[in-house]
Amino acid sequence: MRKHELLVPAGNMECLKQAVYNGCDAVYLACKNFGARKFANNFDREEIVEAIRFCHLYGVRIYVTMNTLVRNEEVEDFIAQARFLHQQGVDALIVQDFGMICRLREQFPNLEIHASTQANISSKEVCELYHQLGVKRVVFSRELSIDEIDSIDVPIEKEAFIHGALCISYSGCCLMSSMLGGRSGNRGECAGVCRMPFALYKGQKKVVDSSYLLSTKELNTSSHIQRLLDSSIYSFKIEGRMKSPFYVGFITRFYRSLIDGEKISLEEEEKRLKTIFNREFTVGRMFFENDKDFMNPKSPNHVGLTIGNVKKVTKDKIVIQLYPGYSLHQGDAIRFLSSQEGFVVNYLYDEGGNLISSTDSIGLLDLKVSPQEGEEVSKTQDYLLMKEFSSYPIRKVPISFHVKAHLQKPLWVEISDGVHSISCEGDLVVPSKTAPMSLEGIQKQFCKLGETPFECTSFKAEVDDHIFIAVKSLNELRRRIIEEFVTLRAEDKISFVENPVSFSTQEEDSLDYLHCVVYNREQLEICLKNQVSKIYIVDDSLYQEYSSYENVYYFVPRCCLHLSDVLKDKSVVSDYASYKGKKVIGYYPLNVMNIYTAYYLSKIGLSSICLSPELSPLDCISFVEKYRKVFGSKCFQVMGSGRVENMIIKGNILQIEENNYDYSLKDVKGRMFPVMYDGRLTHVYHCDSLPLWKNKTKNIGFVLDFFGISIEEVEKILSYYQSL
Repeated sequence: MRKHELLVPAGNMECLKQAVYNGCDAVYLACKNFGARKFANNFDREEIVEAIRFCHLYGVRIYVTMNTLVRNEEVEDFIAQARFLHQQGVDALIVQDFGMICRLREQFPNLEIHASTQANISSKEVCELYHQLGVKRVVFSRELSIDEIDSIDVPIEKEAFIHGALCISYSGCCLMSSMLGGRSGNRGECAGVCRMPFALYKGQKKVVDSSYLLSTKELNTSSHIQRLLDSSIYSFKIEGRMKSPFYVGFITRFYRSLIDGEKISLEEEEKRLKTIFNREFTVGRMFFENDKDFMNPKSPNHVGLTIGNVKKVTKDKIVIQLYPGYSLHQGDAIRFLSSQEGFVVNYLYDEGGNLISSTDSIGLLDLKVSPQEGEEVSKTQDYLLMKEFSSYPIRKVPISFHVKAHLQKPLWVEISDGVHSISCEGDLVVPSKTAPMSLEGIQKQFCKLGETPFECTSFKAEVDDHIFIAVKSLNELRRRIIEEFVTLRAEDKISFVENPVSFSTQEEDSLDYLHCVVYNREQLEICLKNQVSKIYIVDDSLYQEYSSYENVYYFVPRCCLHLSDVLKDKSVVSDYASYKGKKVIGYYPLNVMNIYTAYYLSKIGLSSICLSPELSPLDCISFVEKYRKVFGSKCFQVMGSGRVENMIIKGNILQIEENNYDYSLKDVKGRMFPVMYDGRLTHVYHCDSLPLWKNKTKNIGFVLDFFGISIEEVEKILSYYQSL
């Protein structure tokens, strides 16, 4: 049994095959619906069935991502898709939506569930909760260090990303794309706003010119492979469902070699890897990368391998001087790093103007673009590497044969892979009249496995002397047992079980009309004077001073490794955990988008729940009515005013002053996004405040967030809602 699993992405069938052929232990992919990479090709139903059979044939596990938030009108389709995948033999589903995790565990007890990184797995307590729910595995937030992951002593499988693109925000906590353009990252539609240019301002003064201030480098932990192998992480995950089959195959083989302890040059392999895809590399927060080296403000795209610079530009040629140790070949693709222009090198010339296939010093190229003298050149596609990779041997499954060839008995053969085995009988073995069949002859025919997925690594036979077996009979028996063995492996799956799911009716609760989030004493005093139902205090020391007030709650910091260390007697939380026996209010980062999430959150101890700001007012009204019909009457909060927190980011990536509220990011459209660093996290807020609701609605209360709001504006907003 493997100590670790190499888990590889597959955006389409060709990527999946490259992952399998090059040595993965498991793949993850998505159907056309409910996957967090909606714009990948993904798999239709027929392709999913084919993919499951193909993976199981090679002994590879297959996980399907159903890791988007699910709206009420989508729930039955979500459950139907999960049922179909379970029946087809998928090994696990990767799920974000808390309500769907809970319901799937009750409805399909044999279906393995993994909690997605989109579920923001960043604390010990959330691991404990998922373990109690019967979730098999958690996928940790990429912000956790390897020491922090090791310190979480919960008996649950651990999965972590070791290579690929990084989100700058904690996954599942980014609302930037949704708030700006209605493309929800929580629903697989991220527009990649973090890869756009921003300028940093302090007040009205620009302190950093427009650059890619939120764009991270590419994660690459290969230099720390031994620490990974010594860790408690079971599954090593590679990101990249939007990547090419060549990328998937190469990166799979690269990490397979490292995990298996093969002797390879990391320096040389990293050079090759840079030509396939990189935004410059980082070892990530897993290995304590500092804030500055974590980011690449120069480019959000593939930068390739820097190989030289432009020596000069003539009227029809670009002259490139290569750095020592680097080469350029016909068929390579290049990019000029300042202008970001590039092309495929169809023709390469020496200094005399003669066509050449390669150079390791000076090369002349046709003037397809207009770079500047001295501009650096990178290789973004390596022709020889692609050619070399295409000739690599593909994966084979080791099998053994056991053959019995006794006179006057049917030829008998058994095939085994160490786990599965079957046997078949062939024609009667008869005495030889002229040329007897030897053991070597039998072995030769059975080991002709050609295009099959198998290779024979062990052959045992019991063969009488002077027997005759026709070669045709041996070949037919081999083909028959191989076909049956293919079917046995491909259709290997756990049994399908579906239980009826019942829900308890909940007692009607009373409506707390106004909840307010306050950031200073002045805002707090106004809320107390106006007898606000619940007040969430962000400042710990201020909460301690006013904690005796029954309506005052502590706003718990997000994404803490140990939630129990920061919880108070009365808390407002944004992370999943078991809160039974405590006075706890659930805030909007819990991503409540369907009634089942609200139902199961109530069961784990939340007394009040704020719905997702990704729901429109009409959606919220419909939500409350649907909940009443299914579970009984309940009151909910919605965001009635304030700026949504678009991102939370580990560290001080913008290098700004701690607890200074004067900073903002300006995008290319002139929109200003307030940012604040609290000593642990950077918070990026939306450019606009949410519109005020126009009417009171039964069973709906409002949360008013006063981040960056003046005392005068606080009074106006309170007066408005109290007069509705």
